[in-house]
Amino acid sequence: MEHVPPPAEELALLDRELARLDARRSHLLVRRAWLLSVLTPPAAPPAPHFAPFGPPPPAPFAVPAARAGNAPGGAQNVLLTLGGLLLAVAAIAFTLVSWGHMGIAGRSAVLGAVTLAALAAPVALLRRGLSATAESLGALACLLMVLDAYALHRVAVPEAGAAGFTAASSAVLAVLWGGYGLLLGRLRLPLPLAVVTAQLPLVLWAWSAGAGASGFGWALLGTAALDCVIAVRGRGDAVRMTACAGAWTTGLWGLLVALAQSVAARSVPDALEPAALLLAGAAIALFGAWRAPRGLAVAGGVLAGLCGVAAVGGVLCAGMDRGWSVPVYLLCGAALLTAVRAPLPEPVGRGLGWAAASVGTAAVLVSAPLAGLSLLGPVSQLGRVWSGAPDGGVRGALGVTGSAWSATAAAPVTLLAAAALLGAAYRWWDGLVRVAGPVPRPGPGVRAAVGAVASAVCWAGLVTLPAVLGFSYPAAVAAQSVLVCGTLAVAVTRLRRGPEAVGWTALVSGLAGAVGVGFLSLAEESATYPVFAMALVALGAVAVLLDGPVDGASRAAQAVAAGGAVVCATVLVRAAGASWDLAGHRAAPLLLAVTAVTVLLGARLRNRPVAPVIEIAGAVPAVLAVLMAAPDRPFLALVLALCGVLAAGTAVRAERRPATGHLAVALFVLATWVRLTASGVTAPEAYTLPVTVPALAVGVLRRRRDPSASSWTAYGAGLAATLVPSLFAAWFDPDWQRPLLLGTAALVITLAGARLRLQALLLLGGTVLALDAVHELAPYVVQVVGALPRWLPPALAGALLLVVGATYEQRLRDARRLKESVGRMR
Repeated sequence: MEHVPPPAEELALLDRELARLDARRSHLLVRRAWLLSVLTPPAAPPAPHFAPFGPPPPAPFAVPAARAGNAPGGAQNVLLTLGGLLLAVAAIAFTLVSWGHMGIAGRSAVLGAVTLAALAAPVALLRRGLSATAESLGALACLLMVLDAYALHRVAVPEAGAAGFTAASSAVLAVLWGGYGLLLGRLRLPLPLAVVTAQLPLVLWAWSAGAGASGFGWALLGTAALDCVIAVRGRGDAVRMTACAGAWTTGLWGLLVALAQSVAARSVPDALEPAALLLAGAAIALFGAWRAPRGLAVAGGVLAGLCGVAAVGGVLCAGMDRGWSVPVYLLCGAALLTAVRAPLPEPVGRGLGWAAASVGTAAVLVSAPLAGLSLLGPVSQLGRVWSGAPDGGVRGALGVTGSAWSATAAAPVTLLAAAALLGAAYRWWDGLVRVAGPVPRPGPGVRAAVGAVASAVCWAGLVTLPAVLGFSYPAAVAAQSVLVCGTLAVAVTRLRRGPEAVGWTALVSGLAGAVGVGFLSLAEESATYPVFAMALVALGAVAVLLDGPVDGASRAAQAVAAGGAVVCATVLVRAAGASWDLAGHRAAPLLLAVTAVTVLLGARLRNRPVAPVIEIAGAVPAVLAVLMAAPDRPFLALVLALCGVLAAGTAVRAERRPATGHLAVALFVLATWVRLTASGVTAPEAYTLPVTVPALAVGVLRRRRDPSASSWTAYGAGLAATLVPSLFAAWFDPDWQRPLLLGTAALVITLAGARLRLQALLLLGGTVLALDAVHELAPYVVQVVGALPRWLPPALAGALLLVVGATYEQRLRDARRLKESVGRMR
């Protein structure tokens, strides 16, 4: 038989076994960690994180690495840094201030001896592995060498100029520090310090020699060339990074000087020296980019390309009218693309391509504002509609006349030339990709973008032609109208093939051109009708031609064109009212003709995606008609009634009934109220009650036949027909009879709604009752508030806010319950 121990004894056995297992597991984990530490080899030193111009060569005088036990810690570094700073301060005070009765010559001798000792000490310290101490003494030695140079100037050549001596001494110090850093490869400061000091000699020499801008430019570019060589051949990441930063800094400053001279040159001889500077900068950039990493190589290619364009363009544009220099630079940038076939590294070739693109973009951006002026300038005609053709032709319509247009003569040429280049690239894209050689093949998306930009730039160039050429007003309107039709034709042709960027760009350009020529035509009545009729026909044709089983993008284009056509029809109708000398409120009903047409089109095209857009756009002239008729209440009532008829006609369609059915009822009721107020009726109940009673009877019959029908559908319109006009009348009635009767009726309706759980009765009756009560109590509240101390209302408001805040969650729950209760009503 198997012995089963008692539960207490068995529990003790289990606890002891679990404790033994935990101890064994801990022992095994410790053993495993030790075995991993034995088997894992020591980590290799990390690779350099930055090598801008290839791996550095080994140091010829490398000192063995320090032992781990001698590695300096954080506290040691702090102490050595402070010690070096104190010694530096002492050396400066010794040299500049004085020490005892020793003269400058004696101080120079002592300082020289200390400098030699400071230069020799790091050699012994590095052999012992004291690298941090050696670094501190090396830095001190570099500072002492600067003080030695100052002492030498004071003792040996005190008559030498400060700039010239500083140039010479900085050159000598750069060479000495460079040699010292190469001999002691473990010291990290001397070589970067030599590179930094090498930035000074040529610039200071140019200063001391009184050189002009060109002299400073050559000095800066010479320094940049030296930095570029160091960045390519230098040792260590710190040296290369420093040289790279120096090359970009001095090179860019030198190129800016050359560019300023090139732009300011008035003759070809004056532009030759800046061009030579720019070409030298391009050569330096190419030399550095040849062995640079990818990012720097691309940047170097961009800089070289821009320098070449600026050099050649500056010579060609010297003495030329500034307005025509932009297309010259554009052509130079286009010629730069031929360099892509040169045997250059791929990143450099890509950088040259980006440089050419940057030049083209800059040329387009400089010329594009004129296209904006040609489009938006006619907006000024809104203040003088049909005032006659402006003086000065189309330029007068744009609001800019005189000699300001002479500087813009080259803008269309620039835009059209850029469009031609982009169009050629789009047309022969595959051939260009094959010619590009090692450059990665751009995808179809890039080609589509190039085509879209080409079409937009071409359109912008054509838009500017009438103003630049000084067309007369009729000729400019005709030219812009033809351009709109042509652009929309291109859009239809492209979009019928599918969603193309060129087609969408042409559509947007055509719409923008239609807006611009529309504003332009407002100056003369005889121009308004043909322009907007042309736009109506053109946009309508776009909407019709894009109809069919096409993609969503073409449907969106069709919707935009249809909406634009409705807007053009609205403008034509409004212009007809103005031609007939109709006041605004009298011309308002005419606009509803546009809405009526859109209602009929919506019914005819009910299954087409464009139908909702046409109907929504047709609501715009209806809203405009209401706003125009608002000053005259009889016409406002007429317009509201006609809008109600159109809404009711739309509600005949089952798919539009839920929205437009309620809208039609609301418009009819509102038209009735406005008509009553316009007729001076003081007792609206005499006219509204005969409507309310049969409406409520019809609602009762509707609810009996369809118990699921909403109370708003059955009783809402009938109740509102009387309650709302009566409320307005009671609000301005000084007597008490109407407010009392209205409040009583509203109370009865509210109680009936609560009893029968009818939402329309409850909300309409409660709202009217509350507003009626506020109207009756308002004078007494004003009197009471006026009699109270001024501090009491804010105090009461604060106390109320505290109470509401303290019971905030409970109030939210109550409000939620009320909302749910009302929502459950019909």
